[in-house]
Order: sequence, then C-alpha cells, then structure tokens
Amino acid sequence: MIRKLISRVFDLPTGIGRNKPKPRVLSLAQHGVRRDALSHAALRVVSRLQESGHSAFVVGGAVRDLLLGVSPKDFDVATSATPEEVHHIFRRSRIIGRRFRIVHVMMGPETIEVTTFRGGEAGKTNETGRIMADNTYGNQSEDALRRDFTVNALFYNPTDETIIDYHHGVKDLQAKKLVMIGQPARRYQEDPVRMLRAVRLAAKLGFEIDEHTRKPIASHAHLLKNEPPARLFDELLKLLHSGHAYACLKKLRDEGLSRGIFPLLDAVMDEEGGEAFLKLALASTDERIRADKPVSVGFMLAALLWAQVNNRWKARTADGEKSIAALMEAMAEVESLQDEDFAIPRRFSATMREIWALQPRFDNRNGARPFRFLEQPRFRAAFDFYCLRAEVGDVPREMVQWWAEFQHADHADRQLLVEEARHAPPAANGDSAERKKRRRRRKPNARPTEGSAE
Repeated sequence: MIRKLISRVFDLPTGIGRNKPKPRVLSLAQHGVRRDALSHAALRVVSRLQESGHSAFVVGGAVRDLLLGVSPKDFDVATSATPEEVHHIFRRSRIIGRRFRIVHVMMGPETIEVTTFRGGEAGKTNETGRIMADNTYGNQSEDALRRDFTVNALFYNPTDETIIDYHHGVKDLQAKKLVMIGQPARRYQEDPVRMLRAVRLAAKLGFEIDEHTRKPIASHAHLLKNEPPARLFDELLKLLHSGHAYACLKKLRDEGLSRGIFPLLDAVMDEEGGEAFLKLALASTDERIRADKPVSVGFMLAALLWAQVNNRWKARTADGEKSIAALMEAMAEVESLQDEDFAIPRRFSATMREIWALQPRFDNRNGARPFRFLEQPRFRAAFDFYCLRAEVGDVPREMVQWWAEFQHADHADRQLLVEEARHAPPAANGDSAERKKRRRRRKPNARPTEGSAE
C-alpha cells in the first residue's frame, strides 16, 4: 500500500526504482494514419470523452493494424474516465467484467470497447500469480506498461493524428517482432491466456516471437489447465477466426501449448487423414473470413473433429455395426472426449452434430428421399462438408456432382436423376455420359460455395 502511495506521489508506473517511460510521439508525417481511417463510431466515442474533459485514445490492435495497412475489425478506446463516468456519458452502454471492468458503448451497429487506464501494479493475485481482480486505475504511461505486447501499446489521438509509443512498439512492428512488455514469465503468470495470444498474433501477422517472450511459454503452458474451459474455448474461436487458422493451430502445437493443454488438438493433427482434411477445411474458412463473409463456428468445429468421428465410424462399420448406428456412437464418443477440453456452447455443438449426422443421407438417392433432404435446414452446410470430404478422397467426386446437379435442376430433371441413380451400378455413382447428352442445362459448380457459412 505504501509502495502504491509513493508511486502515485512520484508518478512512477510500477513502483519504486523504475523510471517512468518517456513516450515517443509520432506525427502524421511519420506514421501516415489519418483520422478518417477510423470508424465513425470510434471517432464519436473519443470525441465525446475528450469534450467531457477526459483523455481518450484509440488503442491496441486497431492502431497496430492501421500501421500495417490492414482495416481493423473493431476499435478499442482507452480513457482517463472511470467506467461509471463513461456509462454516464453514453446512454447506450453497459459495464461488464469482474476481473477488470470495461464499458461496451453501442454506437449504431458498432460496439466500442472502452477501458479506463490501468494502474501500474496488478491487483489481487492467487497463489500462481494470476490476476484475480484488477480494478485499479492510473495514467496513460501506467496503462501502456500493463499491456501485453509492445505492438499493442500504441495510442492514437484522432484530434491531432499523433501516435504515442511508450515501448518501441512501432520499431518492433517494422521489425515484425512480437515482444512482451515486462518480464514474460511474470506476465504469463498474471494471465496465462497471453501465451495463446502470442501464438495467435505471431501466426496471424507473420511475426517472429521474441526469444525472451517465447522461451517461458513451454515451461508455463501448464498454467492454462487452470483456466475456465469457457475462456479457453473463446480463445480457440479467436484462433479459428484469425484468417490464418491452420497456421495458428500448428504454431500452438509447435510452441508446446497443445499437448496436455489442448490434447484433442494433438489427436486431430495426428489422426489418420485428420491434418489434410483440417487444412483444407480451414483454408476454405480463412478465405471467407478474409473476404469478410460470415462463417459458421459449428462448421469449423465439425471439421476440426471430423477425422476422429470418421475413423471411429469406419472402424465400427467394419466390425459389422449398421452405418447410422455406428456414426451415432462415433459422434457420442468424440463429443465426450472434447467435453473434457472445452465448454462448447450448445448452439455450436448442435450444428456440428447435424452436419455429421446428415452425411449418410447423401448415399441415399432413392424415391422421395433426395427431395426431402433438400428441404433440410442444414442441407447446404452438410453439402459443403460433403464436398470437402470428396476433395480428400473420402467420398466419390461423382456423388458430389450428382447432388450439385440435383440441387439446380427443375423437378422433371430431378426425377430423371433419381431414376438414373436407381439403375446405375454402384461404382458409377450416377455420372453417365449418356445422361449428360440427354439433358441440356447449365452445369453447376460442384465445389463448395457456402464454405463454412451457416
């Protein structure tokens, strides 16, 4: 308590004996980021806070991305205003969080995350050093010291278009280097999820993790076991939505953050046929994310775990079990395994199960069943998944082509397709040259068009 008091009196960011970092202030001519690169909502939030007498800056990943020439997905604001003061200024806002309270400001369709400058010292910690409560507030230099990586400790002031850099973040950004602020081992103890963020950012940005930042990761990976499963699942989603999902998962394993932490990841990567299918599926998802198209979490999870389900399904049918029953048992077995690692919300796991459960229905092209199958709400996602299976040789490409034609045909041609499938030999799988001559219609694209969209 005395240390904190002296720190306040002398404006020291992290206690006695440490020099207050002097920031480098970069002008517009030096960095080139104009205020109109920010979203309208971010500009309004910063302006309102400043007009109310508070310091306010766009901070973190948005500033980093703008310097890299990338359009940020969202904008965060750091301010001298307390959460209660922010909430009072913005009618459409709410205070969230326990460990460290933040404010979500709803501005039109956009939500801006507003945080109060954190104090120079962490709050209450547990026996492993993890921060349990951190609602201590400070000034901008203290807040910069409390951020994770130097490239995320950059403050942008849209009023004069300057960037304030306390920890050589711009220099590290130019060097494509990810550097932890402070002592990495201690910072990982304070929040073990920082190790996952290091991996995600390095893979996403194509950066090298600084040796001092990387070295303690393997020895501190076990701390992630104590994190709530729901929080680990949220971090997994961030990896999968990074636009570089497979690279993130691979680097996660390379840095020792999977075995014993995400054991299912090792099982997926090591499973026969798992890596090839996963790589293909995530590449399709990455393309959609980079094109700013919607993706389905359930679809990604179905792809992540499919090799385990598929191999168990095949093993059970080889032992004489009926196909549908064998698939249901394989699904249940894999789901029970993943429940030990993650807390997958029901809205995602339900989609995942439906995609798996619908796969056998593509084998049945008799009578009215294909017509009813098209009406199934998850048909499109299941078909896209089926296309991926064909890409790795799990199912015949001819079957994919048949279903692609069936979807785009009129009723009469659909009847003809069903009739021909009934008489086709099993090996032919319904793709005869004679049928192509008899029908004249556009040839649909048999490749997945929805990717992982719901």
